[in-house]
Amino acid sequence: MPRLRVIILNSTLEDPNTFQTVFWADVPTARQLHFADPNKKSAWPDATAADNQALQNGSVMEQTGTLRYQQGTGMAAIQAAMQQQWTDFQARVSNTNPWQRYGTTWDGNAWVVANNA
Repeated sequence: MPRLRVIILNSTLEDPNTFQTVFWADVPTARQLHFADPNKKSAWPDATAADNQALQNGSVMEQTGTLRYQQGTGMAAIQAAMQQQWTDFQARVSNTNPWQRYGTTWDGNAWVVANNA
């Protein structure tokens, strides 16, 4: 699991109800090689060396974005909404596998079907 799940970077000067965020999700072991990037660095400047290493080795995936809430929304409601958005993000990372058949080959006679969990 990532050390943190949601990081609020800032709100905009024009609209204090708009937040720049970073979400970190755990990547299933079988798919980490597809997320690995030795040059990856978090959008959060305060990420630790271990945080960046997790991004580089593919064990953690980062998503950045902008989230806007209605004027007057309290911080507790914003936090609850961000928690739900993180839960949805983690579910997508855990349950979506575009590499399930990665490495499947056909040599002209027979198929070798890969099943990458």
